Amino acid sequence: MHPIPCSGAVVWASKRPSARARGAELQSPSLQPPPGNVSDGTHASVGRPERKPLSDGNSPDGTGTERERLPRLLPVAAWASFVLNVLIIGTGGAVRLSGSGLGCSDWPLCTPESLFPTPEQSYHSLIEFGNRTISGPILLAAVIVWILSWRLRRERRDLPVLASLVLGGVLLQALIGGIVVWMHLNANLVGVHYFLSVVLVCLTAAFLARMREEPGPRIRSAPKPFVILTHATSAVLAVTVIFGILTTGAGPHSGDVGIERDGFDATLLSHIHAWPGYLFAALILVLLVWAARARLRPLPWLVALLCVTVVQIVVGVWQARDGLPEILVGIHMVLAAINAAAMTVVILRLKRPAPAPAPAQPSPIPHTT
Repeated sequence: MHPIPCSGAVVWASKRPSARARGAELQSPSLQPPPGNVSDGTHASVGRPERKPLSDGNSPDGTGTERERLPRLLPVAAWASFVLNVLIIGTGGAVRLSGSGLGCSDWPLCTPESLFPTPEQSYHSLIEFGNRTISGPILLAAVIVWILSWRLRRERRDLPVLASLVLGGVLLQALIGGIVVWMHLNANLVGVHYFLSVVLVCLTAAFLARMREEPGPRIRSAPKPFVILTHATSAVLAVTVIFGILTTGAGPHSGDVGIERDGFDATLLSHIHAWPGYLFAALILVLLVWAARARLRPLPWLVALLCVTVVQIVVGVWQARDGLPEILVGIHMVLAAINAAAMTVVILRLKRPAPAPAPAQPSPIPHTT
C-alpha cells in the first residue's frame, strides 16, 4: 500500500471535529440557513438574488419590468403613431365636411403639373393638401415603430406582427386614398377609406396595450361567459360603425358639391345605425356591472369605454336632430375611432401574462456519518 494516501486519511481523521463541536458550529449565526420554510424549499439560495414576479403591466406607478427593457424611442413613436392616426380621421373629416375632397384633383400630385397647391386654386386645395401632408409623419412613425419592434423579435414576437400590420395598413391606406381621388370620391370607396383608418387606430392602440405587457404565454383573466359576451359586444360595435359609414355615404356630406351619393335612404339608415348603437351601450353596461362585481381585469377600460359611448350617443342624437352640422359630424367620426380603440383594449384585457413557473426545489443534501 502506498504510504501517502494512508497518511492523508489519518490527518483528515485527526482534524475531523467531534459531534459536540459540530453542534456548536451549527449554532453560529453565520452558518444558519437563510430565512424561509426549509421544508417546502422556499428559502433563498445563498449568493443568488431573489427572483421578482412578472409584472402584468398594471403596477400602481404605471410601469412594468417589460417597459424598462424597451428602447426609449419605442413608446414615443408608438404614441405618435396612435395620435396621428386619430388626427388624420379628424382632418379627413374636415376635407369631406368642407367639400374639399377634390381640392387636389390628382394623386400623388395636387394637380397634374404641381405637387403643391397653386395660387389659382381655392382654399379647398389647402385643406386637402394639409390632410395629405399628415400621411408623411404617419408613415415615418410606423417605420420607426417597425424597426424598433423588429429588433425585439426574439423576445417579443407580438410587437413586430402588430407593427407590420400598421405599416402595411398605412401604405394600403395611401393607395386607397389615391384611388378615391381617381374615382372622384366614390361613396363606397370613401367608406372603405374611413373603415381602414378605424382599423389602424385599433392596431396602434393594441400595440400600446401589448407594449406594456410581459412577453410569454397568456392565460384567460375572466370567466368564459364574460369573454364570449365581450366579443359579441365588439361585433355589435363593428355593425354600428359599418351602418354609420353607410349613413354618412347617403347623407349630404359627400366631400364635393358635384358628387352624388350612394342612393340609400339616409333617414332610414340613420335609424338602423342607431339600433345597434343603443344595444352596444346596453351590453357595455352589463359588462361593466359584471366586471365590477367580480373585480375583473377589463374593468377600468370598460369604464372608459362607457364614457366615450355615452358622449358618442349624445353627439349622434344631437347631430341628427340639428340638421347634421359639420362640426358635430366630425366629432362623431373621431369618437367612433376612439370607441373602437377602447373596445380593442378591453378585448386584450381578457387575457393576462401567465405567471412565472415556480423555481425548482433544491435537492436535499445527504448526511454523512
